[in-house]
Amino acid sequence: MAILSFDVGGSSVKFAVMEKDGAIKEKGSFTTPDNLEDFYACLAKVKNDFASKYDFEGAAFSLPGAVDNRSGIIGGASAIDYIHNFPIKEAFVEKLGMPVAMENDANCAALGEVWLGAAKGHKDVAFVVVGSGIGGAVVKDGHVHTGAHLQGGEFGYIIVGEDFKTLSETGSTGGMTAYLAELKGMEKGSINGKQAFEMLENGDEDAVKAIERMYFYLARGIYDIQYIYDPEVFLIGGAISEREDFVENIEKQIDKIFAEISIAKVRPKILRCEFGNDANLIGAVYNFLN
Repeated sequence: MAILSFDVGGSSVKFAVMEKDGAIKEKGSFTTPDNLEDFYACLAKVKNDFASKYDFEGAAFSLPGAVDNRSGIIGGASAIDYIHNFPIKEAFVEKLGMPVAMENDANCAALGEVWLGAAKGHKDVAFVVVGSGIGGAVVKDGHVHTGAHLQGGEFGYIIVGEDFKTLSETGSTGGMTAYLAELKGMEKGSINGKQAFEMLENGDEDAVKAIERMYFYLARGIYDIQYIYDPEVFLIGGAISEREDFVENIEKQIDKIFAEISIAKVRPKILRCEFGNDANLIGAVYNFLN
């Protein structure tokens, strides 16, 4: 029997028909609806479109927010306001007519990589997602550690500066471009990540400063997490992580940290994620099976 996997995002919902070994049989996507009833209708349509070809054991969901699979409620907030603070898991079961499991999107991405990807064979993993902010997940003994308040792995909240700046504000692409715009005397949001790196390649001193600052704070956050949790490996995800020199530049900043702190002996091992956009779909299935 197959499993129907959904990765729900603010702009699109990806879906896949998957085997229990993580193999993807078919996949697609649809634009995230702007209301709950249309959302349910789109999910049901995906199931019905595949119903003649596959027998489904259940549905696996990767979702934003403070996802509680036991209560079936998604707390917190996200770009999809209509999925929060009511028993949505119960509604999924009713609309799809099958068992459902759900987990936070970053946690699903981490589980996918631990199960079959870059961190396969590792039990203790810290997953850092670099985007407009910093997200993440903690995997302990092969299972996601959500914490007492479902905040496990929210590395973006770590304070890394004396001015109370968080890692999301300093070590993300969003924080980097905001700082670069500030250096240029421009409005926040007027420079994107692609433009920032183009400016760097053209020798722009402000771009050099802003991007170096991002790498430094990322390295600082990773160093701190290493000595708080002591994972076997770090996984780095997010679109920017696909840059060939991304991990290398974080490593250079870690070199500087270790040059200053002689007592530190355990160097973080950093790996780039393998599955990209499919990681959440794969991890959602792993969560369903476990």
